[in-house]
Amino acid sequence: MTSNISVGTGAAHSQSAEPRMIQMLTEDGNRVESGEYDAFAAELTDEDLRGFYRDMVLVRRIDAEGAALQRQGQLGLWAPMFGQEAAQIGMGRAARPQDFVFPTYREHGLAYTRGVEPETLLGMFRGQDHGGWDPQEHRFHTYTIVIGSQTLHATGYAMGVSMDGDVGTGDIERDTAAIACFGDGATSQGDVSEALTFAGAFHAPVLFFCQNNQWAISEPTHVQSAAPLCKRGEGFGVPGLRVDGNDIIAMYAVARASLDSVRAGNGPMLIEAFTYRRGAHTTADDPTKYRDAAEEEIWEDRDPLKRLRAYLDNHTDTGEEFFAEVDAEADTLAARIRHNCMTMEDPDPVEMFAHVTSEPHPLVDEERAEFLAYQASFADAGEA
Repeated sequence: MTSNISVGTGAAHSQSAEPRMIQMLTEDGNRVESGEYDAFAAELTDEDLRGFYRDMVLVRRIDAEGAALQRQGQLGLWAPMFGQEAAQIGMGRAARPQDFVFPTYREHGLAYTRGVEPETLLGMFRGQDHGGWDPQEHRFHTYTIVIGSQTLHATGYAMGVSMDGDVGTGDIERDTAAIACFGDGATSQGDVSEALTFAGAFHAPVLFFCQNNQWAISEPTHVQSAAPLCKRGEGFGVPGLRVDGNDIIAMYAVARASLDSVRAGNGPMLIEAFTYRRGAHTTADDPTKYRDAAEEEIWEDRDPLKRLRAYLDNHTDTGEEFFAEVDAEADTLAARIRHNCMTMEDPDPVEMFAHVTSEPHPLVDEERAEFLAYQASFADAGEA
């Protein structure tokens, strides 16, 4: 289906023709056909959709707790993802275990799908950890603060995948894609254009995942680009699609199809997930100073959780007990997060020598031993 979703107030787009918006779940929770992507949506059972709903509720609660803890002085900063749950969970559940995700600092939902514990994210925003998960274990890079730079990392990684022969083999457990996450604001950064240049020229197996949440801090999308962002890659040889980022069925289906194509060796692709940042850019920001309340009300009606809940209520046998169980699980998770945040211990300083190189290196081992000896000297001085 082609949707007529627009940003709402204050964002009359450019002179460029609006592209097709791929949508499979209307705002009132009814399924619609979408041509070539219907086969991927057909894979989803009612149980899968209930799982998606659970995922979105839990990551929304993780996000809410992060924001609340920052307001209470427990975190230095938090970057809310409120409103972008369907975009991130849809992409995360479409990815395979061997795919490698290169996130921004807002990818809490994708982190969840890759098995990163929420407390680990909190530790980073608390300043007690510089990224405490193993990127190789989770196939999820550490958060990147420098806007757009992760697209270069993803493209370089994808070029390496090609050199290793892990693309286009037909082996579903071997063929690998890199997923480069970025927002609408990052498209104005040179790094993104450079990444698109290399990806197109080297036919790299990378999926560029742009979450267009309509606002780059206080700058609306229409003042950053005269053309829809899904067309940004065309001049680099990177075809693009626009999908309703608040429709988790469409997000999953389009991500599945696109990742399959990238892994098969058909070259890079770009997905623009048309969504909305309902919260602040970060907790250092006040969106009421630059956003219209009427616009926020429009997007509240398009909320991804409400939409999927309506579908489950009206088109499946999902009972109220399921929703009650999910809410109770979210409450338990929130209590755990708060407790673990408040009791978080500082990491051992020796951890800074981990993950410096891909393989153990004698120079790093020597520096680690020197540091341990220096650390032990304080204990020796105390005993003396």
